Amino acid sequence: MKKYLCENSEMTRTFYTLLLYFMLPFTPLKLLRRARKQPEYLQHWRERYGFYNTVSDKPVVWLHCVSVGETRAAAPLIKALLQQYPNHQILLTHTTPTGRATSEQLFGNAVQRVYLPYDVPYAVNRFLKHFKPVVGVLMETELWFNLIANCKQQDVPLLLLNARLSKKSARGYTKIGKLVQEGLQNLSAIAAQTEADAERLKQLGANNISIVGNLKFDVMPPDDAVAQGHLLRALLGENRPVFLAASTREGEEVIILDAIANITNLLTVIVPRHPQRFSEVEALLQQRGIQYQKRSMLHQVVNETTQVILGDSMGELFTYYASADICLVGGSLLPYGGQNLIEAMRMGKPVLIGEHTFNFNDVSELAVAQCAAWRVNDVAAINQAIHTLIENPQKQAEMGAAGLALCIASQGATHKLLAIISKNIT
Repeated sequence: MKKYLCENSEMTRTFYTLLLYFMLPFTPLKLLRRARKQPEYLQHWRERYGFYNTVSDKPVVWLHCVSVGETRAAAPLIKALLQQYPNHQILLTHTTPTGRATSEQLFGNAVQRVYLPYDVPYAVNRFLKHFKPVVGVLMETELWFNLIANCKQQDVPLLLLNARLSKKSARGYTKIGKLVQEGLQNLSAIAAQTEADAERLKQLGANNISIVGNLKFDVMPPDDAVAQGHLLRALLGENRPVFLAASTREGEEVIILDAIANITNLLTVIVPRHPQRFSEVEALLQQRGIQYQKRSMLHQVVNETTQVILGDSMGELFTYYASADICLVGGSLLPYGGQNLIEAMRMGKPVLIGEHTFNFNDVSELAVAQCAAWRVNDVAAINQAIHTLIENPQKQAEMGAAGLALCIASQGATHKLLAIISKNIT
């Protein structure tokens, strides 16, 4: 039976690989299409096929952080690795230019950064032979089956850390069960965020799982976040309530603008999740005849007639949170799964979230249960929540304090993950 399962998973991975090879000739077109909105996709493109100029004469500890969220979440762990392994080279791989830019902003030259290649054998082999990592870390839910198999073949310990798996993702992985089972069992260790994540991973065939909590709770705001927030608030104005809609996704700005339409004297700050959407959101504001100013052009106190600030800057999310009275965390009003509400709670702010928070299910449920966050499932609910909180500053303070307390009580994943990595470094 074991031999049959092995052969069956091998056949499935062969089909998976053939499918990737079929798609490979179209990847330049995909990069070109994305480059229309984000020209950075044309930079370092050779790395996506396994060709690298970056070299290191130190043993390499490699972490894969897909984009902005994973990179920021991994920051406490990366800082701990830099401190504990000064004679090693920390290598970060990314998939998106924004993830790469975030690592540069956070760590500068202290780490190396490249794109992870497409998951075809020749590119994966080039990557592993070029960098020769002594250990590899996949953050959250990144399962690339040829990468995992090749790490196993080349005796590179590969870990899945801060792992999360929603019910929706688990259902999707079930359709390719043997391939997923092989991949999970080839990992040297898995550290799940919650018991629910661990149980879903076990049902897919994973073993060697521990539960360590959510690394995102260990992310600390920049030292100057509060001071920068006060400076921004001085520009926004001290006498108007400020409502922040952070990390909004496509289609959510329409809902938000409808919700704030009849709230007088409110200043709304909208920060789209992806920078390539800044112009799209600006066009929406123009179409609706809304008086707005852009954060990038904000050098003096906003005009009294301004209704919306378009947050068209990068790396300032903690500053935005510090400057606001009420925060809505995007990606949750429509079925995107929600963005990271921990950052808003860490800044002691009352949080509004929609019903679609499956990417942060346990955190969202805890936040709601502990009165740090409110669910707002439609335009009317958002409008009512803003009205209620504006009229009740004490409730704002209570929700903010509850969120901060939740964050502090949930810290500690960094040390546990560091111990797992240390155990696997060869």
